[in-house]
This record gives sequence, structure tokens and C-alpha cells, in this order.
Amino acid sequence: MNTYQHNYFVYPGITPDEYAFIQEATAGLSTFQMQTFMLVYNSRRKNPIDILFATLFGFLGLGGLQRFLTKQYGWGIIYMLTGGIFLIGTLHDLINYKSITNEYNNKLTYECYEIATAAK
Repeated sequence: MNTYQHNYFVYPGITPDEYAFIQEATAGLSTFQMQTFMLVYNSRRKNPIDILFATLFGFLGLGGLQRFLTKQYGWGIIYMLTGGIFLIGTLHDLINYKSITNEYNNKLTYECYEIATAAK
């Protein structure tokens, strides 16, 4: 078993689903590739609590900040212009902040995997 697989628990707010997804996605990486993956993933990963706080700023007039953090720029602009789609979208994101974060982190896993496999 690769020793780096246990280091996923150092990520703040990691969910069991995210942990399982990362383990499955990185199963065939060499030690060097795993190090590369972890460095890139750690620097770009979003913590669910950060997304929660960004969503709460939507109730203070900064709607869409959570969407910009997860690289959903179109939705971020729409939220900014409509006051978080009249706060209904912000409320929806407040309830679903973990799934928004998991979706972003899952896409990031694929990107980091491609970067790691390109490293020799």
C-alpha cells in the first residue's frame, strides 16, 4: 500500500466520498507521481467550510462568491447581478455546499491525475 494514501486525512473537511474517490483515482500512480498529485491537489483543493462561508457572504450582498471559488464563473456573474438569484439560489447553495465542493474537488482530481501522469 502506498504510504501517501493515508495523508488524505490531513485535508481539512475531507469527506469519506472524496477520500474514496481520490483513492480509486490514484491507485495506479508511482511514488513520484503520487507526490506530484498530492502537491498539486493540496494547493488547489477547496475546503467545504470555505465554500460555506463564501455562501454566507451571499446574504450580505456578495452573492456568487462560492461559484467563483469553484470556477463556475457564469453562475457567479448571474448570482452577483441578481442578488444570489434573489437569495433563493444562495439558500440552495447553503444547503448543498458540500456537494458543490465535492463536484469541484472531483473535477480537480482528474486534472491533478493528468498532471501527475505527465510527470515522469
